[in-house]
Amino acid sequence: MSGGRKVVAVQLWRAFDEIVIPEGGTSVAIGVFDGLHRGHHALVDHAVRSGDALGASPVLVTFDPHPMEVVKPGSHPVLLTTPEQRAELVEGFGVHAVFALPFDREMASWEPDEFVDRVLVAGLDCRSVTVGTNFSFGRRAAGTPETLRVLCAERGIDCEVVELLEEGGERVSSTRIRRLLDESDVAGAAGLLGRSHRVTGEVVHGAGRGGRELGYPTANLDLPEYTAVPADGVYAGWFTLLDDDPVDGTMAAGQRYAAAISVGTNPTFGDGARSVEAFVLDETADLYGRRAAVDFVDHVRDMEKFVSVDQLLDAMGRDVQRTRAVLGR
Repeated sequence: MSGGRKVVAVQLWRAFDEIVIPEGGTSVAIGVFDGLHRGHHALVDHAVRSGDALGASPVLVTFDPHPMEVVKPGSHPVLLTTPEQRAELVEGFGVHAVFALPFDREMASWEPDEFVDRVLVAGLDCRSVTVGTNFSFGRRAAGTPETLRVLCAERGIDCEVVELLEEGGERVSSTRIRRLLDESDVAGAAGLLGRSHRVTGEVVHGAGRGGRELGYPTANLDLPEYTAVPADGVYAGWFTLLDDDPVDGTMAAGQRYAAAISVGTNPTFGDGARSVEAFVLDETADLYGRRAAVDFVDHVRDMEKFVSVDQLLDAMGRDVQRTRAVLGR
């Protein structure tokens, strides 16, 4: 991340008619950018530096929906971040706006030169563009980084292709992070993201037995479609209320609280629906209907089916103690 930059709210554009191009045009970094992980930072930083040099406003161009769903319906991957989260995450980079390109079948049919002319030239008045070495675009992904270099040169646009970050002999990628989450390795995922993996949603009513029967009231999050959730199990992490309304209880909006987080179907009770439930340590509050976030810090244990409620309660007590140890609480 570019150091010393003033953090400002980043605009999120979802359609071409929402774009407001400032004088001087734009310096674009383009890619899916799911997770905005450490491997993406060099691309964004380069676009910002190019914008500074050219007097152009840095813009991050991402895709919504994910191109895979358009090219092959039913193949939409789970997402590490929504477009809204991507806009929040680039606030400290000096980016002016995020354009969530409304990708559809028509756009997928554009030839590479048509994509450049419609998106970069006409849409964004682009003066400089930055992509990674794995970038592809245009009909049947025919456009390569070299194709982009040639097309940009013909149109007077600077083009930079950035090498992808590798760590541990493997590329830092959204796919790799999703795999770590599937393996319960949320700490490993955090290392590649540069922060803990976060999911957000509205607190809704669950089975209700957490507080009523077990003495562990939980906040059950209703998550957006395609949200990437770690494998079933119990995790230590943080819970944060995201809205600004007053709270009925001991919690305050915007402050993070230690939480033991359960992901799964509650096999002891035979529940069928998978859920993400956070037990906030040492606090009580009415959270229903509130927008909240859960940040996963470390794996505590796998999901288990217990033969009795007493065994479950013993395990939950250990989960809380382990969570306190992990979070220093």
